Amino acid sequence: MIQRVVAMYFSPTNTTKKVVKGIADVLSDNLKCEQCDVEFTLPGVRENIQTFGKEDLVVFGTPVYAGRVPNVLLKYIHTVQGGGALAVPVVLFGNRNYDDALAELQALLGEDGFLPVAAGAFVGEHSFSKILGAGRPDEKDMAIIRSFAEDIYKKLINGSIPESFQPLEVGGEYPSKGYYQPRDRQGNPVDIRKVKPKTSEACDDCKLCAKVCPMGSISFENVREYTGICIKCGSCIKKCPMGAKYYDAESYLYHQHELEEEYVRRAEPSLFI
Repeated sequence: MIQRVVAMYFSPTNTTKKVVKGIADVLSDNLKCEQCDVEFTLPGVRENIQTFGKEDLVVFGTPVYAGRVPNVLLKYIHTVQGGGALAVPVVLFGNRNYDDALAELQALLGEDGFLPVAAGAFVGEHSFSKILGAGRPDEKDMAIIRSFAEDIYKKLINGSIPESFQPLEVGGEYPSKGYYQPRDRQGNPVDIRKVKPKTSEACDDCKLCAKVCPMGSISFENVREYTGICIKCGSCIKKCPMGAKYYDAESYLYHQHELEEEYVRRAEPSLFI
């Protein structure tokens, strides 16, 4: 019997968090059990090993970066010990496509000792943009999320024992064939991995960007300097109260605008249960 529902997520701009907690809230209410959060967005949290057991149901979420689970999380995810807990893998994509991310996350959790009983790919505002998937997950999305959670609950109460659940078939492939590759107008690959945000004179040195960076890469002494990699998560840009963080790299801006122009249709969630 499930005794605890855990909302576990990496969510630099809070969109994955909103989806995961939306699912976990409904499940814990229906199951009448404890709910707790494990947010591993900040690097200090990822230094701790999380251990679960058969009385846990873990809603586990990450954003989709280049069509995959963010590669900077793979080492940490492999330290998580499922211990036979049930899991709901969740990925959040920016209105383009989730590609192989959901299949990858489900497989990784299975390898960690979890038993995935449902899975979903949901849409959120893209980390690169305030236009692409703007405001999502919105109320329409949240209604789908709540309905999805209700269906998971029904599956749980109608099942006999966890081992009776059949393996899920989800969209995408695992192992994946590779990462999504942005290209320029001539079809040549565009590499934005080394691009980092700049800081304008509007900065008042509040240090918030350094505090929220999931890689711990922004210097507290000088927030214009980077001590590590940038994963283009959007946290420092979208959370800066002064709007002082921005990109000016031509390759990055071209890719951003290309996405905004090509993916104007409303992408919908994909649910598997």
